Order: sequence, then C-alpha cells, then structure tokens
Amino acid sequence: MTGQPTAFRNGPLSDLRVIEMGTLLAGPFCGQILGDMGAEVIKVEPPGQGDPMRVWGREKAHGKSLWWPVVGRNKKAVTLDMRQAEGQALLRELVAKADFLLENFRPGTMEKWGCGYEDLAKINPRLIMIRVSGFGQTGPYAKQAGFGAIGEAMGGLRYVCGDPSTPPSRMGISIGDSLAATFASVGALSALHYREKTGRGQVVDSAIYEAVLNMMESLVTEYDKTGYIRERTGAILPNVAPSNVYPTRDGQLVLIAANQDTVFGRLAEAMGQPGLAKEPKYATHTARGANQVELDELVGRWTATQTRDEVLAAMEKFGVPAGLIYRTPEMLEDPHFKARQAIVATQHPDFGELKMQNVAPKLSETPGGIRAPAPSMGEHNEEVYLGLLGMARERYDALAARKVI
Repeated sequence: MTGQPTAFRNGPLSDLRVIEMGTLLAGPFCGQILGDMGAEVIKVEPPGQGDPMRVWGREKAHGKSLWWPVVGRNKKAVTLDMRQAEGQALLRELVAKADFLLENFRPGTMEKWGCGYEDLAKINPRLIMIRVSGFGQTGPYAKQAGFGAIGEAMGGLRYVCGDPSTPPSRMGISIGDSLAATFASVGALSALHYREKTGRGQVVDSAIYEAVLNMMESLVTEYDKTGYIRERTGAILPNVAPSNVYPTRDGQLVLIAANQDTVFGRLAEAMGQPGLAKEPKYATHTARGANQVELDELVGRWTATQTRDEVLAAMEKFGVPAGLIYRTPEMLEDPHFKARQAIVATQHPDFGELKMQNVAPKLSETPGGIRAPAPSMGEHNEEVYLGLLGMARERYDALAARKVI
C-alpha cells in the first residue's frame, strides 16, 4: 500500500515474534490469528511426532490433512523435545528473543519443565505468555483435562443448541477452541499495549469455558433476575420476530431478519400488507415476540407464493436483511465473496492451488495476509537455530543426533 511503513508491509504485527507450543486448535488458532496479522510465529513440535493437526480432519486419498494448511499457515516449524533438559534450555534461548510464548498444555506442564512464567520472566521480563486451557490456570478444575466440547457444555452453549425435540447438539465446528483462541489474541494484544507503556510482560489466561460463557448474551442475568432458563429453540430466538428461515415457491429457503420495528414496517410493505406494522399485535418488538409463531406462519405463507429470487429482490428493494444459507459451493460463486477476496487461492507444496478463507478483519493501512503455506515438520530448524540463535553447527548436529531437535 502506498505510504505504508516498510516494517509493516507484511502486516501490523510484523515486528513481533511468537513461540507457539500449542497443539490441536485452541493454541494454534491463536497463533494463526497473530501470524495472519504479520507476526513471526515459530511453531515448536516434538521431534518425529508433531502437532496432531497435521493429520486431523478430512483427508485426501494420499493421507494429507486439509485442516493443517489453514491452521499452520504463516508459521515456521522447528522441532524440540521438551522432555529433555537440553530441550528446555533451548526453549529459554528462544524465549529470550520472543515477544510472546503461546501454549495450551494442561496447567502445570510448563512449570514441570522449569518454564513457568516466573522462570521465563527472569530471562525476558517483557515476555507475554499466552496460556489457553479448558478451565484456566487457577481454580479446582484447572488441572483437569478440558477439551473444547467440555468448555462448550459448561459455558452454556451446548444446552441451547439444536431443536427442542432432541438432546443438545454440537456446532459443526470446534467453536469452543476457536473462541478461546480469539479471546487469547485479544488478551495478547491488550497485554502488548500495556507493555508498550510499562515495559513489563504478563500472563494471558484464556479458558475455553469462559470464552464460551462470554458469548452467552444475557443468559446469566435472565436467570438471576427472573429464574428464566433458555431452552433449545431450533431456528429461532424466542421473542425475536420475525427472524427465521422461510420457504419459497421453488422449494428453496430464505432467511429473513426483520425483527426491528422500522425493518418490520418495510417487510410489511414488501409483502403488500403495510397495515401489519400498525396492528397492535405486531407493532412493537415485544408484541411481535409474543405472537412469534403466528407471525412466522404469516411471513411463510407470503414467501411460499414467491420464488427465491423474487423474495431476495423484494427484500433488497425494501431494505430488509435477507439471505441464503450457504455451503462452500455458494461461497465460492458469490460475487461479494469474490469482490472482498474472502476466499483466496494459495499455493501449497502438496496440493498445488489450495483455496481457503482469507485473513480477517481487513485493515486499511496495514493489512495482514497469507504469506507462507503451512510448513513441514522441522522445516525451519536451521533458520531458527543457526540463524536466529546463532548456534554453532557442531552443537546443532549434536542436538539433532540426540533427537533434542
């Protein structure tokens, strides 16, 4: 971008270094976010083993993970055995040159290796340690195993997901892990701002169940003041109407969200029934909520007389939020996705051209980007150990022979 400072042409965090020690998703997705925004992310993996994400997810016929290229992008990979004292010492050398250390082991693991925050802060008092775990670093559950699914259940999300006629459902993605990683990123950048003012690092403690809990809107306060417990409601939110998926004449489904007073007035006009917005049972948000089932049936009867394209055209004309429920094929063909480059084609050594979601959010002055494909295991050992740390070749070869790296 014209006028963009050289130091930030690869993203706003391009002058920062992250040592990523996490596995699976809760830690590595945080590393992906920071890497997408330009940070140098050095991923540390056990020799010969690596992050399970390298093999997780749906695979192609030749056994290569299609999830790893997304979560591993924009990272450098080194191998390091933290079970050996030499490996722990080598991590401390890396920490001395880092801004962030990111980990999502069970609490106490880093301390067992002599690499807790107090130990590492003596080496680098500016270090920001990002810790993602199921239950957080403190409390009676801290050292229990805590996968994303458990955090989703304890945080309240699982109970409200699905149809009321079925047991609680899970989301189709690992939302608990991703939310904890996203909150960890926010915490990391908040701690970075504090460090700029004070020169001191700190610990960012992101718990999966708390990340989920923080997305649960007024669920706690509703129970606290009224005793109301939210239940599963399928495609709707109770008392928010009309906002649902409606059928069309050509057998399609259109999602319409017209629950605000003025927007509902425009929907009524689009339906050719402007008087609906003045009827007492539909005139206010509260009234529409009380008559939600009846109102949804009314809207559905109208959409059923129209084709999908006719409904969408009417909603656009009258300024009513509406859309389709996309799968990947629809995303790849959508002109808005294309115009904003929401999905981009990247080059990968195993797959050639590989499409994936682009970096979000978009920054006008210092945009992030996908600069490098996911690395092979230990791909950057020499660059990091010989280059960054200035390790002598003899020491490097000796450590490799003992499988420390």
